Amino acid sequence: MEKNWYVVHTYSGYENKVKANLEKRVESMAMQDKIFRVVVPEDEETEIKNGKQKVIKRKVFPGYVLVEIIMTDDSWYVVRNTPGVTGFVGSAGSGSKPTPLLPEEVNFILKRMGMDEKQVEIDFELKEMVKVKEGPFANFTGAIEDLDLDKRKVKVHVNMFGRETPVELDFTQIEKI
Repeated sequence: MEKNWYVVHTYSGYENKVKANLEKRVESMAMQDKIFRVVVPEDEETEIKNGKQKVIKRKVFPGYVLVEIIMTDDSWYVVRNTPGVTGFVGSAGSGSKPTPLLPEEVNFILKRMGMDEKQVEIDFELKEMVKVKEGPFANFTGAIEDLDLDKRKVKVHVNMFGRETPVELDFTQIEKI
């Protein structure tokens, strides 16, 4: 079984509440192996009010939430019966399984939000020595101090001008020595 992205319909204005409810249910019902990510598609906009600049988030698809699932009877049941969920988009009736989003649709939405769907195999470890492949620190070497799997970032301490300097890089910018 492979994991796919599905669109879930919610009451408008309850998208973040549905996300929180679903994440709690996934944990309490031990569904982490079938339900992975829950995303409320949002854009950041800069708004100027009373001469002050403020960044606000606007829902791209009000009333909808994206969920990454391996579709089984159990996972379908957990999502459908989450408070605030009115159903899946793309299912013909209450008893039928929905149609997943196409990979290019998911990539477009996630890229627009600054998230990337490209899966990178991570075989790095803390304290491991790596070489920077690209960017302003290309050809520097250093030890990995921190791994952020969600953001796909790594903090590497490189030796610059005789001092250890922490540098944040993408996983794609480093390689094992």
